[in-house]
Amino acid sequence: MRHMKAGRTFNRDTNARKALFIGLAKNLIEKEQIKTTLPKAKDLRSVVEKLITRAKVDTVANRRLTASELGNSSAATVKKLFDVLGKRYANRPGGYTRVLKAGFRYGDAAPMAIIELVDRDVNAKKASAPVAEVAEPVAEEVAEKPAKKTSAKKAKEESAE
Repeated sequence: MRHMKAGRTFNRDTNARKALFIGLAKNLIEKEQIKTTLPKAKDLRSVVEKLITRAKVDTVANRRLTASELGNSSAATVKKLFDVLGKRYANRPGGYTRVLKAGFRYGDAAPMAIIELVDRDVNAKKASAPVAEVAEPVAEEVAEKPAKKTSAKKAKEESAE
């Protein structure tokens, strides 16, 4: 019997579930809007809201607690959490996230949702994607070069000779 055992397990053991929510929380804090399944988004709310509530009081102890919860490679995330989000929501008593239903996933019809921070910065998602800027000039170079147009039949004839 499951008496006094609240919450979803997502078919994972405890450590895998904690790692899942740490990863989702980091992405949500960095990008301020992510798309995931509806049950994960609903459970992620409580994780992120607790982190933002702690970030409203900027002390060394709170920074260290948050860094230990988010893992080793989270210095930039902790910095944004305390410097940007903590100050943004300083006067807000709670309710820092919003969950919007986003239809169903094509492969398995899982209900999808968009979870975002209330009063989010629209440019936050774009700022964390410097890889796209590097890929654009390569596409321009390819577009400048004229491509040889040969059909499949001509290619076979040339290879046969």
